[in-house]
Amino acid sequence: MTYNYLNIRRFFVAAAVVFGALVSMGSTGVADDAKPAEPAAQATESDPLEPINRFTSGFNRAMRGAIIDPLVDGYQYVTPQPVQTSVSHFFSNLTEPVTAVSSLLQGDTENAENATGRFFVNTTIGIAGLSDPATDMGMEQRREDLGQAMAVNGVDTGPHIVLPILGPSNFRDATGDILTGLASPLPLAVQAASGGVTYSSYQDDIQALERGAIDPYVTERESYTQNREYQVNNGAVPEDNFPALADGPGPALATNPQ
Repeated sequence: MTYNYLNIRRFFVAAAVVFGALVSMGSTGVADDAKPAEPAAQATESDPLEPINRFTSGFNRAMRGAIIDPLVDGYQYVTPQPVQTSVSHFFSNLTEPVTAVSSLLQGDTENAENATGRFFVNTTIGIAGLSDPATDMGMEQRREDLGQAMAVNGVDTGPHIVLPILGPSNFRDATGDILTGLASPLPLAVQAASGGVTYSSYQDDIQALERGAIDPYVTERESYTQNREYQVNNGAVPEDNFPALADGPGPALATNPQ
């Protein structure tokens, strides 16, 4: 039997689901008169898989340092920048059908039409997506995926999970990725290459984030969570993220007029 990238992804996601279910079952057995959880314990309630997530996150960092980063560095060294840009455009163009479908599932017909138009223009005029004339024509890209579509339709994130090689995710987004992979007509090699090119674009930022982190795992988790919230809201910051302000000027404003 031949195992491919998607089979491996499904295996680890399924394992995480089973592990999470066991954790949840165990937590329901706590006595009613148990002491309230300490703040530190409460902070991990949204991450019941933290022990295995930390292990997988550490494994991923080791893999990046030993194998993935050297390969990406070699690709960047031998490939001229114009060629890198064309390759990036090519794989970016392949995401437009997913964006179109995901936008429709959210009722966003405007972005669905935009993604469809981008795919048509870049595939034809842009020579299979190697260039991006659609942006020059005013059709700016706004990527959407099935995880975002599920979020807009009320599906909760579920527990945070870290997938081997693939990195941080959550049950909702991982489910969306699996469905996308199942529906994709692209060969395994193309999907793997797409992931490598995407990582290449963010490699420096990821390395800088890890170097400055006191706890790389927490930094990775919070960065992923905040970025996904930003994407789901299309860059809008929810009003409940701002502190409530009393009516009228505060003391500082009253005593220090500009």
